[in-house]
Formats: sequence, C-alpha cells, structure tokens
Amino acid sequence: MRQDAILGALLGTVVGDALGLPREGLSRRRALRMFGGAPLHHRFFLGRGVGSDDTEHACMVAQALLAASDAPEHFARNLAWRMRGWLLGLPAGIGWATLRATVRLWLGFPPDRSGVVSAGNGPAMRAPLLGVCLAEQPERLEAFVQASSRMTHRDARAEQGALAVALAAAHGARRGGVDAEEMLREWEARIDEPTLRESLARLRAAWERGAGVPEFAAELGLAEGVSGYVMHTVPVVLYTWLRHGTDFQRAVEEVILLGGDSDTTGAIVGALAGATTGAGAIPPRWLEGLAEWPRSVGWLRRLGARLAARFSGPGALVAPGALPLFWPALLPRNLLVLGLVLGHGFRRLLPPY
Repeated sequence: MRQDAILGALLGTVVGDALGLPREGLSRRRALRMFGGAPLHHRFFLGRGVGSDDTEHACMVAQALLAASDAPEHFARNLAWRMRGWLLGLPAGIGWATLRATVRLWLGFPPDRSGVVSAGNGPAMRAPLLGVCLAEQPERLEAFVQASSRMTHRDARAEQGALAVALAAAHGARRGGVDAEEMLREWEARIDEPTLRESLARLRAAWERGAGVPEFAAELGLAEGVSGYVMHTVPVVLYTWLRHGTDFQRAVEEVILLGGDSDTTGAIVGALAGATTGAGAIPPRWLEGLAEWPRSVGWLRRLGARLAARFSGPGALVAPGALPLFWPALLPRNLLVLGLVLGHGFRRLLPPY
C-alpha cells in the first residue's frame, strides 16, 4: 500500500469538509447563488476554511487505531473514550443520533450497545480511514467497521453503507486508481442490505450508460441537494468517486456543488479520492487556505506518518501510539467555530434567495 494513501485520506477529509461547510444545508441552486460554482475556494471566514465533525471523527478513528488496533473490541473501547471527551468540547454541528449515542456512552452503555436506531451518516464518515488503514487486512475490515458503526448507529443501513465506503477506500489505496467493474462486483458480493443493494444496482446502471454525477443524483430525487440519510449520501459519494476518483479536485467539486449535506459528502469523497490519488494530488491552495488548530495540517501530517508506520510494514509492532493533541484549545476553538456557524445562519436570511 502506498504510504501517502493514508495521508491523502486524512487531508482529503479536512479539505472536502472545509470546502463544503459554508454550503451545508443549502439547496444546489441557493448555494450557487450565494457562493458561485467551480473552481471552489474556502469561504467559511475571510477566505479560510475549517473542518467540522467529519474531520474530528476521522481524527478520533486514527487515534483509536494507533492506540488499540489489535482487536475491534479494544478499538471500540478506545474510540468510545475519545467520543466522550469530544462531546465535552462542545463540537458544533453534532448529529442528533451521534449526540444521543455519546450521551449513552457517558451513562455507562458499552460501545456495542450505545448506538441508536438511525440511518444517518456518522458511520460512513468514519469509514474511509478504516478502509485505507486495513486495506491489506480485508479479513479484519468488516469487524472494525461494525465496531465503529454500532457505537452510534444501530441500523443495518448505516453499517452496510459504512462498509461500502470502507471497501472503496481500501480499493483506492491498494490500486492507486479505480477499477469500476472490480469495485462494483465487490460491493455486490459483500453488501446484503436490501435497500443499499437496490441503490447499488441503480448505480451500476447509471455507470454503464455513462450518466454524470448530477444526473445520477437527480435520478435518486436529489436534484437540489443530498440529504443526511445514508441511503442518499452513500450512493452519491460512491458514484462520484467511481466517476472522478483519480481527479481529486473534480471529485470534490462535483459532490459539493450538488448541495445539501455538503460538508459530509465533501469529506467522504475527499477521503476516497485522497486515498486513491495520494496527498500530492490535493491542490496546495486548498491546504494552505485551512485555518485549523490544534488539528493543523502539520499535526495531520504527523498523524498520517504514525498511521503509516503502524499499518505499512513490519515496523507496525514498534510504531508509536496516539499522537498528543493540545486538548485545552478545543473548547475555545469550538466556541469560535460555533459563533461563525451562527453568523452563516443569519447570513442565509438575506438575499440572494
């Protein structure tokens, strides 16, 4: 596995997340009127971008893998501990299902029983990094995806959607490209949830006739935006990756410009395209425009290096553990981001409509 696939997935997540965040919840048409189309630029605050919960969850998965990758149950316990601490930092934009599940963790529910019945996006946004890191260990991948998913979402659609995303990330990391026919056959063999199988059949049909990403989204009833329902998000992000997975910029722009839950769709497609093309394919201006701290680009690069040491060779047994993070900065950082998010909310009350 190419070492930069891990870093590509991490940096791709935060870039897609940050570019999509200002447009989150807006229809495709309204987002175009407010922010314009491609090429995309950071528009969160003064031409800079920040990550949201999508980036934070990817980082928690990375840290849990570094601390406890020997068994899925150990990974789940470590990730649950990090989720509890994450909630104390008052993260902005936390999903309702994830909030309820994390409160249940605080109340003493074990990670395999803390999830709530929901088909939201939480497991899918945690899945790409699992796929990249465990790309050479396919026999373990499904168990780790299951452990991550059931912690917050106890729904077969959410779990199988996350597995489909993880399989795509593993494929891209192994091959350094996208073999659509091979990937479609793997999904058909590994995915058994009926609703998702139906969506994947529609995805195959769209692929075979060469439909564009907006056309496929419209066929799913998502012409004005992709919702946070996993059966909407996952087919769209997978199709975008199949079509443009070796062109990082185009893949991220195509999915964000669809509107809707654009920070999550941008983060997942960014992770998949980053895993496939490597970190070097991410436009430098998108990285330079990030205003993240303490999870800075430099910190993410160090995190990626540790993951590569753990999962890329015989050095795994002596690779260092989780990367220290200056956690006292998280609360003031999150409060500042929350204030800016509220500012965006008030801005949306004004034209253009």
